Amino acid sequence: SGRATATRPRRLPAGRRKSTSPKADLQGRGRIAGGMAQTTIVVPCFDEADRLPVDAFAEHARKHVDTDFVFVNDGSRDRTLGVLRDLEARAPERIAVLDQQPNAGKAEAVRIGMNAAFERGCRYAGYLDADLAAPLSEIARLRGVLEDHEQVEMVYGARVQLMGRRIQRSGVRHYLGRVFATLASETLGLAIYDTQCGAKLFRVSPLVRTLFAEPFVGGWIFDVEILARRIAAGRDGGLPPVEEAIYELPLDTWVDVAGSKVRPGDFARAALAMWRIRRRYLRPGTAGDAATGRG
Repeated sequence: SGRATATRPRRLPAGRRKSTSPKADLQGRGRIAGGMAQTTIVVPCFDEADRLPVDAFAEHARKHVDTDFVFVNDGSRDRTLGVLRDLEARAPERIAVLDQQPNAGKAEAVRIGMNAAFERGCRYAGYLDADLAAPLSEIARLRGVLEDHEQVEMVYGARVQLMGRRIQRSGVRHYLGRVFATLASETLGLAIYDTQCGAKLFRVSPLVRTLFAEPFVGGWIFDVEILARRIAAGRDGGLPPVEEAIYELPLDTWVDVAGSKVRPGDFARAALAMWRIRRRYLRPGTAGDAATGRG
């Protein structure tokens, strides 16, 4: 079948003219030229009608003018699209909905959403899981890393069980995740702890745009593929070392939510996807167009 298509998100209105009133000053805070938010968060959704915490998203959109949301309905079979449209209507200046048909998987939903975020002119773009296993409060922490470290291009949230943090994961998912993380680290040649955490934020730049330019080949492990594309891009020279461009931030909170689409058997299939990623991007001599997925 052909590539999935998506309707364009509703364009967000330009910011208000300058005013000396406190209300207008508040609405301008956290926005950049043209009225766009500093940060746009993509939320991929597949059959999330009964799991999406709509009130949490609506409240965050109301209180935080520095962050907009792009929800991508990935060919859901339930009422997800209707739920998203209702949410969009509650905060149309903060929230937009893309309807991707037919279902194409989380990787493509995120990729299409990220490209829509880039078109908005935001400084930072990233994505969160629809169930908010990582809460919306983590957005400000992820952004803080990019604001404080100019050399960092991407911030990967990491689910690390440390004192003073609330990280709740099932034992099976945790240990399967540690095996997968070790395989990913060995494949990439990076000492990365958690590639698959669903909380990530990127500094928008021409380079970062190329990382999302073409469809991913790795399926649900596209987070690993993003890193592989960045490694391939750096082989031509002229870019900071990848170890300086990536920052892992231990999350304050992560709570596994029932209904995850990832099953234990998917970890076995991920080994084949990892081989495809290694072959396409990480073979000796691979560079250039490989960074965009064209190699």
